[in-house]
Amino acid sequence: MIIDTHCDVLMKLYMDQGRYLFNTKSGLMITYPQLVQQHSRVQLFAIFIPTHLKPGERFQAALTMVNLFHRQVISPNHKMVMVRSREDVLALEEDEIGAMLTLEGIEAIEEDMEKLEILYRLGVSSVGLTWNWANAAADGALEPRGAGLTNFGKEIITFLNDHGMWTDMSHLSEQAFWDALPLAEHPIVSHSNAYTICQNPRNLKNDQIEALIAKDGFIGITFVPPFLNTAKEASMYDVIRHVDHVCSLGGEDHIGFGSDFDGIDQTVSGLCRYTDYGSLIGMLLRYFSDAQVRKFIGGNVLKRLPVIL
Repeated sequence: MIIDTHCDVLMKLYMDQGRYLFNTKSGLMITYPQLVQQHSRVQLFAIFIPTHLKPGERFQAALTMVNLFHRQVISPNHKMVMVRSREDVLALEEDEIGAMLTLEGIEAIEEDMEKLEILYRLGVSSVGLTWNWANAAADGALEPRGAGLTNFGKEIITFLNDHGMWTDMSHLSEQAFWDALPLAEHPIVSHSNAYTICQNPRNLKNDQIEALIAKDGFIGITFVPPFLNTAKEASMYDVIRHVDHVCSLGGEDHIGFGSDFDGIDQTVSGLCRYTDYGSLIGMLLRYFSDAQVRKFIGGNVLKRLPVIL
């Protein structure tokens, strides 16, 4: 049963309102029929604020995406159930699929903790502190100065800890990662890969992966080609290489997948949409045991789903 820790369906629905429908098989990289076909257990849906939006517009965009989540993902699809915690997921019927809200970057809250509390009450279970650039919480992975966590960022992590939510450290600068990890009680990296295999600033170095493992977090291997290799194309074998490397660092029980479907322009050969998870699982089974693959595709994530207080 697949648990995918990151997609940008809500951004696509927001940016092209009326163009895409979640309950049809084609159009989006992740759709309801595909989730049913591939036996999804939980799909995490990110709220990502497009970079062109100005202060004063961003929180409203987040609220619109929450509404789109209910209008397109939950309401029309009888097997889709909103979940926000491990307890909710364990309570799902065998044929039900959980849908969880996350926040990718704190631009949406516009330096207002009350807005974060509102999003928590609306069901957001995981918060990524940054996207690629600097914001009020921290510097992102592509911010040239590479600064760390701010006092506001520390306040956000305290809120997440107090409410049993995930602190998602994908997109953080290296310094911000090291500042945040000791503070976060439930750290994850929802969609990043191994820097040793592909020297992209969005990927984690060995000491970061090992520290995340020591904190009992997990890393969601992502299907973004520039995070998989430095060539023009990527294959499923590249995904396997990153999984194998994390395992070599002691991460067999700490790997998940965060596809980033609908947030990417390039795709891995043979891994272009959710239905291709079946092919990926087949490839994984060539190199790993059935028990290992079950952990990779959902078991490891299930153990660490938010508790929500």
